[in-house]
Amino acid sequence: MNNAKYISSLQNPLIKKVLLLKAKSRERKKNNVFILEGVRELQLALKGSYIVNTLFFCLDLISKDLINTLVKNLNQTTEIIEISLDVYQKIAYRETTEGIIAIIKNKQHTLDTLLLSTKKPLLLIAEAPEKPGNIGAVLRTADAANLDAVIIANPKTDLYNPNIIRSSVGCIFTNQIATGTTIEIINYLKENNIKTYCAALSASKPYTKVNYTDATAIVVGTEATGLSKEWLQNSEQNIIIPMEGEIDSMNVSVAAAVVIFEAKRQRNN
Repeated sequence: MNNAKYISSLQNPLIKKVLLLKAKSRERKKNNVFILEGVRELQLALKGSYIVNTLFFCLDLISKDLINTLVKNLNQTTEIIEISLDVYQKIAYRETTEGIIAIIKNKQHTLDTLLLSTKKPLLLIAEAPEKPGNIGAVLRTADAANLDAVIIANPKTDLYNPNIIRSSVGCIFTNQIATGTTIEIINYLKENNIKTYCAALSASKPYTKVNYTDATAIVVGTEATGLSKEWLQNSEQNIIIPMEGEIDSMNVSVAAAVVIFEAKRQRNN
């Protein structure tokens, strides 16, 4: 760290690059990187074997001791740069800052990268979720339940959107995640003998009346449109959470959590 470069100019090309990567999904995809902010998030990314290309730190906000501890876990090729408070405040995404920002290399999230360690995995599939906050909440639930994987069908949002990273509190790095089209995922589930249980209003059983102890995928859609017909046509059984109030649907992350923990309860009995 003693040999770290120092940047104090907002006009520095690397700082302009960070701002562009933060703002533009297209730039993140083109460069195969994303922006991460926060000590906890960095620690989880390192635990998840992500490669840090560049680490920025601001000593007005973080101690030298903590920086030295973090640096020990970085790849030798990581560029380490100290930045001024003005520069940090310009590129920081969150109002509550911790003095750490990093450029990190993406991982591949194709279905063939999934490593299922059990013959009876429990998966969560979300079709076409759009709101980063919902995706982040789903990933937090998946982490809390220690699911085998989360699969996003027909993704509408960049997985490394800063709002997803923030709302997941770094759980994007602690879950196995894959993406694919609905048809690709249905074929994957069939090939691996995984039963699908789709949250839907039609031809449904109460979610507590279904057995989730075999290889299981719980499939949820958006509140606005629900699941596509392809899912409903390939469902082992549609499931429903009985509503006792005036509305007929829940936020997708809440609905997913309710069903997931029922599945966990059955598996733990």
